[in-house]
Order: sequence, then C-alpha cells, then structure tokens
Amino acid sequence: MTGATGVMGRSVIHALQGAGHEVRALARSDESATTLADRGVASVRASLFDRASLVQAMEGCDAVANLATHMPVGTSGMRPGAWKSNDRIHVEGSRTVSHAAAEAGIGRLVQESVSFLYADHGEGWIDEDSPIAVSCAAEPVVLAETHAQHYASATREAVVLRFGTIVGDDAVTRWRLARARAGQAVGLGKPQSWTHVVHADDIGGAVLAALTAPPGTYNVGADPVRRGELVAAFAEAVGQDEASFYRRLVLRLGGDRLEWLTRSQRVSSDRFARATGWTASHTQFDAGWLLPMVVEAASA
Repeated sequence: MTGATGVMGRSVIHALQGAGHEVRALARSDESATTLADRGVASVRASLFDRASLVQAMEGCDAVANLATHMPVGTSGMRPGAWKSNDRIHVEGSRTVSHAAAEAGIGRLVQESVSFLYADHGEGWIDEDSPIAVSCAAEPVVLAETHAQHYASATREAVVLRFGTIVGDDAVTRWRLARARAGQAVGLGKPQSWTHVVHADDIGGAVLAALTAPPGTYNVGADPVRRGELVAAFAEAVGQDEASFYRRLVLRLGGDRLEWLTRSQRVSSDRFARATGWTASHTQFDAGWLLPMVVEAASA
C-alpha cells in the first residue's frame, strides 16, 4: 500500500487485516514506520518517485493499492502552490507506481480516484459511462487513472475506484465542522444540486472488494445527497440552526480548484455493488456521520 497512514489507509488496513491479508506499506519517515508497526503493518522505506526502490518494496506482493494523496485542508488550498504535492503524487507518483508494479510482476493494481471528475449532470444520474469534465485541477487525477489503465495487459489487471468526497474522521471534515460551529460557510455549489460522499470507514471494504473485482473503473460511495441537506447536517451536528454556502465571488477566486467541487453529481455506485457484492455500511448521509468528531472535539 501507499498512503497507508492517511484516512483512507487506516480504513483499508483494518479491512485487509480483518480479511486475513498480510499488509506491507510504504513509509516515508521513522514516525510513519512506527505508526504502521503499532497497527501490525510491515513497512518499507522507499520513495513514491523512485522506481527501483518501489520494485524492491513490492517484491513478493500479489497486489498494489495506490492510495497516496496530499490534500491541503481548508483555505490553505487557495494559496499558490498548495496543490503542487498532490498533483505530483497523481502525475508522477502514480506513473512510477504503475511502472514499478509491472516490473515487479504484480498481478493487480488498485488506483484511488475521485468521482467529482464527472461533468455537471443536473438532476440526471451519473454512472461510469457518463462524461467527465477535465480542468486544470482534474487533469492530474485523470492522468493517474490513465497510468493505471496503461498498466493493464494480458497478464495484469487494474481497478480504478472513484470515491465520493470523504466524510468521517479526517482533517477536512473536522475543519468544516469548526466552520459550521463558528457560523461560517461550509457549502459549495447550489443547495438543490447533488453531491457524492463516502464515509471514511467504507473505503477499506471497497479496496478489499477491488482485489477480486473485474478490471475496470467504478464509482464508490453512499447514496447521493442534496448539497443543501449536507450543509444542514453539518449545522445540526454542531447545534446551529443553519449553515451557509460560499458566495459566488469566493468560488470565482478559487477557479478550477473549487469549480469541480460545485458540480451537480448524482453519482450511482450500483455497478461496483453488482460486480463485487460490496455495499456501503453508511448508505445515506446524515448528521450521525459527524457526531463522533463533534464528541471528540467537545472532550478535547
């Protein structure tokens, strides 16, 4: 695994170990290696951008799950260069991982992606055949998917998982809760438009299912939710009467980095469910998804 110490990685490790798999993870520092050891995971020191070290790290593995990201949190994402690391991970890192996996003789590659690649479809349902809308912000993720697709051959298989926006025990969710508590805007787009979310705890089961899924690209998440309902749930969780949406001026200033997060995307994950039997344990978003973080913040 790459990205093993992040919010996705924690969920995936739990699911894989629970299914009896032996997990080996990339560690970039001694601190990461210690964290992984505490979770019963063997770590290897290698660079996401060093093909030779990755080939050595992958030796003896049956599959590789590339979950590495470096997402800026909150308004820090508006700063110049804030997305440089994340973009490099998707453009260069995913290419190096896919090439190393091929050289190491790995049979299957699972690549993380996002469902907000899709174009705005209004009230219409979106499946994996729906068109995407590529922008400067989306292009690195599209390239990561492309590298996975090029990895596939007669002897190798690739699965791309387009996750909804993660909601759970993660830095972005906690940041949005803090804003809602302070009466600040948390909503992007239009209240009646649709968005696709996934609970952090459901990511692990999806990656586990991807190990035996037919090769291809799949949407993964809960039932789509109206953006107005999502914002209202954040307000309810922190005891506020309501929460607001960002003004259009802020969205214009955010450019492509915010635009693809405002599209109406009524995304279906039915294809993945039919192909693998996977179902989300958190199927419908509500304030209950947020209460553990609220309780944690209150007791801190």
